[in-house]
Amino acid sequence: MKIDKSLQPVSTVSVNDGKRRADITPNPNTSQENSVHLSPNAAKLQTIDSSSTSGSIVNTARVQEIKQAISEGNFQINPEAVADRLLETAKELIQSKKGAA
Repeated sequence: MKIDKSLQPVSTVSVNDGKRRADITPNPNTSQENSVHLSPNAAKLQTIDSSSTSGSIVNTARVQEIKQAISEGNFQINPEAVADRLLETAKELIQSKKGAA
């Protein structure tokens, strides 16, 4: 396959072609506020983030125990407990969807 060299190079744009934000002088007659407003969801995410940094979400010691038990072949699964937790999670998701709507 032959490469077609008929394409023209794209012209470059200089950084100085447009006005930079620092070059724009504010009008002294207008009042500007330096404030930020967060949505309720953003505030909730900040709360979750700050709480997760204080305590680990994952119990690494328990994960290592489970890995060890799996590698040794003596890890026991309780299907009833798995089903119960799955149903709990599904109920929580349905309730959170109803609350958000």
